[in-house]
Amino acid sequence: MADNTEILRRRTFAIIAHPDAGKTSLTEKLLLFGGQIQVAGAVKSNKIKKTATSDWMEIEKQRGISVTTSVMEFDYRDYKINILDTPGHQDFAEDTYRTLTAVDSVIIVVDGAKGVETQTRKLMEVCRMRKTPVIIFVNKMDREGKDPFDLLDELEEELMIQVRPLSWPIEQGARFKGVYNIYEQKLDLYQPSKQVVTEKVAVDIHSEELDQQIGKSLADKLRGDLELIEGVYPEFDSESYLAGDCAPVFFGSALNNFGVQELLNCFVEIAPSPRPVQAEEREVKPDEPKFTGFIFKITANIDPNHRSCVAFCKICSGKFVRNAPYMHVRHGKTMRFSSPTQFMAQRKTTIDEAYAGDIIGLPDNGTFKIGDTLTEGEMLHFRGLPSFSPEMFKYIENADPMKQKQLAKGIDQLMDEGVAQLFVNQFNGRKIIGTVGQLQFEVIQYRLLNEYNASCRWEPVSLYKACWVESDDPAELEAFKKRKYQYMAKDREGRDVFLADSGYVLQMAQMDFKHIKFHFSSEF
Repeated sequence: MADNTEILRRRTFAIIAHPDAGKTSLTEKLLLFGGQIQVAGAVKSNKIKKTATSDWMEIEKQRGISVTTSVMEFDYRDYKINILDTPGHQDFAEDTYRTLTAVDSVIIVVDGAKGVETQTRKLMEVCRMRKTPVIIFVNKMDREGKDPFDLLDELEEELMIQVRPLSWPIEQGARFKGVYNIYEQKLDLYQPSKQVVTEKVAVDIHSEELDQQIGKSLADKLRGDLELIEGVYPEFDSESYLAGDCAPVFFGSALNNFGVQELLNCFVEIAPSPRPVQAEEREVKPDEPKFTGFIFKITANIDPNHRSCVAFCKICSGKFVRNAPYMHVRHGKTMRFSSPTQFMAQRKTTIDEAYAGDIIGLPDNGTFKIGDTLTEGEMLHFRGLPSFSPEMFKYIENADPMKQKQLAKGIDQLMDEGVAQLFVNQFNGRKIIGTVGQLQFEVIQYRLLNEYNASCRWEPVSLYKACWVESDDPAELEAFKKRKYQYMAKDREGRDVFLADSGYVLQMAQMDFKHIKFHFSSEF
């Protein structure tokens, strides 16, 4: 058996949120409690420019957005915590979907004033599908927002999950006094401060001490609210949380470092340690003695000086040992890793061993693709890392004939990362990039120039949808490809892709060719 105590210490979770919900502040404060924080400060015009530890790409610092998932790990109390900070912007949803396959639980950050946003709703569907346990953190309580009870109703309705508050705010905005921690039965009084962690006071809710701390009228209101909560919401049950049926809710202000430690303390106690992972062949349990893992993300140029690629591997079972031989299932060959790393966003340290639940970085010189499996010899294939049919398409052209080689390498590495999808039109041989949102085109152009010194330009192409086609009837497939020759392309795996230029054309093709299957995700 693998070392069970090590596995039980692991907590691997993703933070998901709309970009405006204050996710970055929450990540920063969680890292602060792990003693890991170092905020990069650059003096410009007498102001200190701060960017999030997790946003390390130059474009992320300039735009103030996350465009790629960052992996960070730290120790807290007796636990080893792996945070995956996902991009909040919907144009990068696919990166987030893939990240959700590598975590055991999720913290959703919701803005107390805006409530649930579309992007959060979509990601919650993925969590529901995978039965991932969810904790909700309602942020920005130091600003005016919705009534907490209305917010709870909205969370239940929009995210289609039962909720149970484990902390409760006392007023909000300018009148915000603090939160009562229902889980620990302690009162946390609010002092606006970005550096200091506020003191907790153990208070009996029915005593006069509560009146002295927050005033009689607020104390009475708090008692009434808590009674209502006990009456309306079921008792917190860790089993229903772990099954993904009930979400505990915490309130606080991440920017002012308030309510975050309460969230973390409760999280490490109730969140699941690594869970079994379903492979195509069988279910893989974390305490199995043999190592297995899969690649869920590839990042190019974490260190711009070395142009290196790193493949992120989620360990599903056993123990990973540096320099031990492991089997790359797709290639069928044995590999050894002399410098596996663990990450703190861009900073990395070489490790000698890692356990189920950990996420490690493996140096990649083009051998890995997203979804690859590593084992100690067993032929296993982990599922659930699809690419979705893109929504937007553009031709990519070389803007500098002297830099053809750099452009080709850059496109290759960025496509390996899963930033977007590349199709080659069979009719004219031109390369088409397909993305989920407009912002991805800007990121690709920026990164090609900055990381590969290659300039590209975009040309419009009017397409509605890309779908992968296959058929058990080779003759019909051939006839379809001939008739649609202008709209046929190949993806990077060499599979046939039909680029429909309108919804009507796609519908007619589906009606005319009954034996052809049209797939809208690459995993079929």
